[in-house]
Amino acid sequence: MPVDPRYNHLLAALPKTEWRRWKPLLEEVDMPLGEVLYESGAVLSHVYFPTTAIVSLLYVMENGASAEIAVAGNEGIVGISLFMGGESTPSRAVVQSAGKGLRMKADVLKEEFKQGPVLHLLLRYTQALITQMAQTAVCNRHHSLDKQLCRWLLLSLDRLQGNELVMTQELIANMLGVRREGVTEGALKLQKAGLIRYARGRITVLDRDGLEKRSCECYAVVKKEYDRLLPDVLST
Repeated sequence: MPVDPRYNHLLAALPKTEWRRWKPLLEEVDMPLGEVLYESGAVLSHVYFPTTAIVSLLYVMENGASAEIAVAGNEGIVGISLFMGGESTPSRAVVQSAGKGLRMKADVLKEEFKQGPVLHLLLRYTQALITQMAQTAVCNRHHSLDKQLCRWLLLSLDRLQGNELVMTQELIANMLGVRREGVTEGALKLQKAGLIRYARGRITVLDRDGLEKRSCECYAVVKKEYDRLLPDVLST
């Protein structure tokens, strides 16, 4: 079943004139779990606007180890390096929660970026994403795995319409750059506290307020910056 393109809040915030021009330029795509949208160093052929999927941006080391630096979902766009002056990026983009999205050809997006309203909207989103990346780096360095897990769950939940994530512990461990055993222990703690239910690769958030109280300040910092920079986007 087709998904309304304007489930993506960035697209929904476009002025009517721009939206009428953009609509025929967008192609609906399936975004299955684990799909790599682009690899580190590869030239980007498209940008993506998730509607019901979530995408992890991962930094990959020479030895193959990786860690998540940010997540993008229905609030934004995947592939900001294309309009920030580069054809490629050192990060990898992987679908962490399956769903749908839309994509636009790289050359088309670069032309559209020159348009005033679109330019300002994409730059504000980029600033918010950079804040998320910086806060993630601080969080990974200074906060416990339990707090990191809470932050990660809340950021993911903000980018979904429901309260359930389809996610294996192995994938979460890869995203956070930690051992799977650590994720298992952290998830069990949250489950015993009545905050989540985890079974067969599905995480259901039962108590969002409790999860926010248990998280470090990093989630609130990122949320505040998105709210400040993108009020029109997040209210759509």
